[in-house]
This record gives sequence, C-alpha cells and structure tokens, in this order.
Amino acid sequence: MKTVLSPTTDQWNELTMRPTASLDDVLPVVDEVFGAIQRQGDQAIQAYSEKFDGYRPERIEVDPADLKSAQNELSADLRAAIDKAYDNIYAFHKAQQTDRVQLDVQEGVSCWQEKRPIEKVGLYIPGGTAPLFSSILMLAIPATIAGCREIVLCTPPNQSGQLAPAIRYAAYKCGVTRLFQVGGIQAIGGMTFGTESIPQVYKILGPGNQYVTAAKQKATQYGVSIDMPAGPSELLVVADETAVPSYVAADLLSQAEHGTDSQVVLVSTSQNTISKVQDEVQKQLEALPRKEIAAQALANSTAIYFAAESDAIAFINEYGPEHYIICMANEDMFVKGVVNAGSVFIGNYTPESAGDYASGTNHTLPTNGYAKQYSGVNLDSFLKAITFQKISETGLKDLGPSIETLANAEGLYAHKNAVSLRLKDLI
Repeated sequence: MKTVLSPTTDQWNELTMRPTASLDDVLPVVDEVFGAIQRQGDQAIQAYSEKFDGYRPERIEVDPADLKSAQNELSADLRAAIDKAYDNIYAFHKAQQTDRVQLDVQEGVSCWQEKRPIEKVGLYIPGGTAPLFSSILMLAIPATIAGCREIVLCTPPNQSGQLAPAIRYAAYKCGVTRLFQVGGIQAIGGMTFGTESIPQVYKILGPGNQYVTAAKQKATQYGVSIDMPAGPSELLVVADETAVPSYVAADLLSQAEHGTDSQVVLVSTSQNTISKVQDEVQKQLEALPRKEIAAQALANSTAIYFAAESDAIAFINEYGPEHYIICMANEDMFVKGVVNAGSVFIGNYTPESAGDYASGTNHTLPTNGYAKQYSGVNLDSFLKAITFQKISETGLKDLGPSIETLANAEGLYAHKNAVSLRLKDLI
C-alpha cells in the first residue's frame, strides 16, 4: 500500500479512483456475446462458457435432485454454519417488511400503497477463484420473503463441470426455483433474452467483475432492471490509536483476497497507526493461501493520513466505500457523519467478514462510488410499490374543480373532460 500524507482536496479525485477497466474497454465483448445469444440461444451459451470458463455444459440446467442431495455432501460444521447464517439473514430481511400505507387525504379521497413481488428475478453468483455460496443466501432469501414467483440462479461451474455442494445446498435451502451452471456475460445475456433453457427475467441482481457489471448495464437497454452496477469488492477502514493494528490489517486483507482488482483503503488520523497496520499487513499476507491475489490488490490500495477528523470524514464520503469500518475513539462523530457508504461496521469487534456471511445484513452492495446514489440489496429490491386510490362522489365534487383548473392550465383538455363529464352527472 502506498502512503499519502495530508492530501489536498485537489488530490482527492485521483485518490478515489478505482482500478477498474473502462466500460468502453469491455462493451465490445458484451455486445458480441449478447448478439450471439439473441441469434443462437443455448448454443451461444455453451460456446462462450467453453471460451471464457473452460467448460462446455452439455446440460445447462442443474437437476433439482442434485440440489436436494447436496445436504448430504457437506460436513456437519459447514451445514450448521450455513443454517445459522440463513437464520440471521432471514430474520433481518423479514423485519424489513412494511404494512400497507393508507391515507384519506380529504373526505372521499382515499390513497394507499401496497408492495407486490417482482415475478421473475435472476440472481448471479460469481465463480472466479472461489465459490461464493454466501451470495446465494444474500439474494435468494429476500427474494423468497418477497414472494417472487420464479427465482433463477446462474453461477459458473469449475473446469470439471462441478458446482460445489455448498452452492447447491444454499440454492436448495433458500428456495431457488431453477439453477443454471453458466457464468459471466453469457449468464447475464441468457437471463436478459431467454434461451431454450434459461428463462427471461424482469430483474437481475448480484455481484460480478467488470464484464458482468457491463453486461448488467447493457441488459437495461433491453427492458431488464438491475440492482446496481456492482463491480470488484472494496473496503475502507478509518482507524486511530484505539484501533487494534492486527485487526485492521486482517480486515484489509479480507477484501484484498477477493480479486486482483479489489481495492482497500486505510484512512487514519495517526501516522503511527498507519505504520503499525502496514507492518501487520505484510506479516499476515505471507501466511495467506491467496497471497498473490491479495498482493496485487494491495498494489492498487492506499493508506491516507489526515490531521483533522473532519477532513477524514469528508474524504470518506467523497470516496463512498462499499464496506466501511469505523475504529475511532470518536466513534459517534464518524457514525453520524456517514453520508455515502454501502454497509458500515463499527468497533474493533465488528469485522467486515460478519456482514459478508452471517450477521444478517446484506453483502450485495454498491461499489466504485455508487454508494452515493444506490442502496445495497434489501427486501425492497425484490418488490414494487404500487399506489391505489378510490374517490367517492363527495370526494370528486370537492376535488374535481381543482383537477379541471390544473388540466386546463396545461392545455390537456381531454384530462379536464374526464372530470367534467362526471361532475355533470353528479349535479
């Protein structure tokens, strides 16, 4: 990690840049794959799976029986851990349900809002260098609670054509209706257009690399909604002398090991803390099985010193971190100062890993600064808010003249007439 001391605001733009490829660099590939899927369906899915992932699935959909049997392939400890995470995530997302909102805005005019599930959702789970079965819990659990009729899951197999038992068990436990062993751009394209095997969906959710992010954004041009433009993982830790350096280092490495394009940032009001954390990072890095991946991510990462806490808070909000850990003596000030962040972790004993797996919050979060305008995945991500209204004769007599005046002022005479005809009948 490089160290930057007391950067001026003119330097902030450079310091908030992520090590991600430009969409212009990856869109030609996305366009090629999408075009092939539109023309050739499953055949294109198989061809690009072989090209990009090294495996050509003869059968794209996984047999439902293979999902159910996966519970017998897991160790008792892993199955219990998945079940515990499931319980916490389910409880937190279930608590997000809201009642119908209804109000009589005036006599005879009643308005209300109810939420309805998105009927068909597509979930994407990256494969890459690790099977991220935890993301299935984060996406399929709220989809099930919301009542989505069809929950389609796409995830790539390994080069032997196998899906990890934990992937299949999580899909089975969380109520996934159909599972497909396909990843990358081709998975997003399959769910966007539909093929002989993969159904078309109304919304696609889930994390991925730059190619998946670009494919999701491309899908919106074909009438498919997405959760957010989520890309490579990132973490920002703000720490002072009260932070435990070994804990901070472990948290930074926990995100650095996700991928070479991940980014971690340390912000501190203590140069001594920065020095201690960097020493710990180097010690712990050597013991990591994925140290080569983490080391490349650290090359894209920065430790930044600010003398004033207010400057640190301002910079952090400008960065808009996906994951944000606060280990400061003045904890309340930093918590209250949060404006832009995907998910916040407070104190020395709240590792980011807790949110990744089992505390209950969702780990599908906005990256690349999108925390400034996007929320992370939550129950409402799988719901639509629909408004209703009912007006009585009394209500229309009172409200109608105002509607007529407003419509007339905008020159929309048919709008006015729709009210005027009714008012004449009520005289």
